[in-house]
Amino acid sequence: MITGIIMAGGRGERFWPKSRMKMPKQFLNLFGEKTMIQQTVDRLTKIMPLENIFVVTNIDFVELVSQQIPNLPRENILIEPMSKNTAACIGIAALRTEKIDRDSIMVVVPSDHVIKDEKKYIEALETAIQEAEKGDNLVIIGIKPTRPETGYGYINFDENTKKVVNKNCVYKVERFVEKPDYSTAIKYIGSGNYLWNSGMFIWKTSSILSAMKKYMPDLYNSLERIREHIDSDDMEKVLYEEYSQLEGISIDYGIMEKAKNVYVVLGDFGWDDVGSWLAIERIYQKDEYDNVIKGNVFKVDTRNCIIMGENRLVAVVGVENLVVVDTEDVVFVCAKDKVQNMKDILSQLKEEGKYV
Repeated sequence: MITGIIMAGGRGERFWPKSRMKMPKQFLNLFGEKTMIQQTVDRLTKIMPLENIFVVTNIDFVELVSQQIPNLPRENILIEPMSKNTAACIGIAALRTEKIDRDSIMVVVPSDHVIKDEKKYIEALETAIQEAEKGDNLVIIGIKPTRPETGYGYINFDENTKKVVNKNCVYKVERFVEKPDYSTAIKYIGSGNYLWNSGMFIWKTSSILSAMKKYMPDLYNSLERIREHIDSDDMEKVLYEEYSQLEGISIDYGIMEKAKNVYVVLGDFGWDDVGSWLAIERIYQKDEYDNVIKGNVFKVDTRNCIIMGENRLVAVVGVENLVVVDTEDVVFVCAKDKVQNMKDILSQLKEEGKYV
């Protein structure tokens, strides 16, 4: 059996002010008529029925998930009492899928990525599923780099282990590396044996639980206690108690960087994790002056800008290299080379209880 796990608990803060605490980016239709989580579900239903898809989120977003995916069984919405990064999120999902079939294949994906070539995406997932069925293999989708990106982690693979499965290249992973500086990213691309870490994982439920027992015993012990209380009256209490004690660790750091049975499927399907407003210009077509303009916008002598209007008219004259986002209650203006500093203004706004 194949199950889909959609991680949908993020706040999407780098897409503020469109993305808000009560309506983060995965629930917005920033890139098409459907919202990002709806697009994610649509892609997964190409290889599994909807009843095999589970969404892991927090209590604040349960109703949003139900509204946007109305046919998803309510019991398929798995609630985290607090955010503890991806290892705990995946662990909770594994407890649910092992009840169905301990050897079920888990296809774990974020809820807020853009995929341009759905056919190639599905083919890559199908190849990864085949690899995950072989023993205890832990499989990740790696993305062929198109630029020296410093905002992504990288996967170093062994070229000598290459095999072609369904026209997709599969490699043994040598190591995972953290986000590099620009010069290092250039070297990675030049070497030809580094891929971007997409955050999409495929494995048997039994395989990831075994890996957690070996590499993350504290998490595994918490999962064991939670398992004992599943469907009991004190399940919610136990879940909160165990989560409160957990260290927030990513699955990459907790397991993938340590395990020896990790394989990567090369993906080349127009992937983008849309981590900030700068992703807009990688997805939408620019005008003759390198602007990306959406909404009710009037511009004169404007170059290399991202301008997202809404209902009000946004008029810009004689500017360049800016991100301008208009919403009902906020106008956000930022130099493009300062977009990564979004957290600075958000932290101040949170302290003052404003507009988040």
